[in-house]
Amino acid sequence: METIQGISQFTNTSFQTAVTIGTFDGVHLGHRKILERLINDAKNTGLKSTVLTFFPHPRMVLQKDTDIKLLNTLEEKKQILDTLGLDYLIVHPFTKDFSRLSATEFVRDVLVNSLKTKKIIIGYDHRFGRNRNANIQDLIAFGNTLDFEVEEIPAQEIDEVSVSSTKIRNALMEGDIATANSYLSYPYMLTGTIQKGKGLGRQFGFPTANLHIAETYKLIPKNGVYVVKSMIGTTEYFGMMNIGFNPTVSGTERTIEVNFFKFEGNLYDQTIQVVILHRIRDEHKFDSVQELQEQLKKDKEQSLVLISEQHA
Repeated sequence: METIQGISQFTNTSFQTAVTIGTFDGVHLGHRKILERLINDAKNTGLKSTVLTFFPHPRMVLQKDTDIKLLNTLEEKKQILDTLGLDYLIVHPFTKDFSRLSATEFVRDVLVNSLKTKKIIIGYDHRFGRNRNANIQDLIAFGNTLDFEVEEIPAQEIDEVSVSSTKIRNALMEGDIATANSYLSYPYMLTGTIQKGKGLGRQFGFPTANLHIAETYKLIPKNGVYVVKSMIGTTEYFGMMNIGFNPTVSGTERTIEVNFFKFEGNLYDQTIQVVILHRIRDEHKFDSVQELQEQLKKDKEQSLVLISEQHA
């Protein structure tokens, strides 16, 4: 997959494309219905499969929605899409000016003239153009005039998956990692840089790596203890992760701390990706550090059981 920053950088003169359009937050099972159709259709018709997506998320720009939380950072989204077999991913900067393009301008200038679109595959509820005032019927009419085909993924085909980014966000905020992962079809991931913490975990016998996520829009799941794994270098490590405020030691900032089992070494300033496999419990305030240590031992035992069951 080739990633292109901005429509103007897509300098294509030699081939036509099959295109789908959307934010694709999470690249979940519902999205995959559309993407798989796109990729297969493009292969069968000699077109190049192309996804047009936008960053920042339109709601961040149009609604000043600084509280919106997304399932993927832009880099994570690229990483997931890259596994599917697409030819092109175009990430276009979403601005107020871009949002003011009329439906006619968007279809003529972007889809036809810039992307050389011959076929568009789109979900049944897709809307586009200024104020999102054009719909699938308008797109079909444009196709008849400008010589491209429109294929609509019908409601029942997407809805039978019963998946939406909103449902996944809600599941994560409730700590229901099992539902979120099943809807995503991959384990939810957190990508960040390891920073120095207070070193308290080491004092308890559970040294932790403090994960700092720069993208403030990334959704962090509900506070609690989770079973996780990461690739560090070329080796897979399992561990447990605490998201929360460390109330037993009077913590005041929300942190993400990972205790990797069997890992020895320095991770400071490294960027790592943690995938979340299970949720063990809520975060609690214990009456003493000793009680916390005993609970951490139980958490580790439970984690190891879950890991061995999954990888038996």
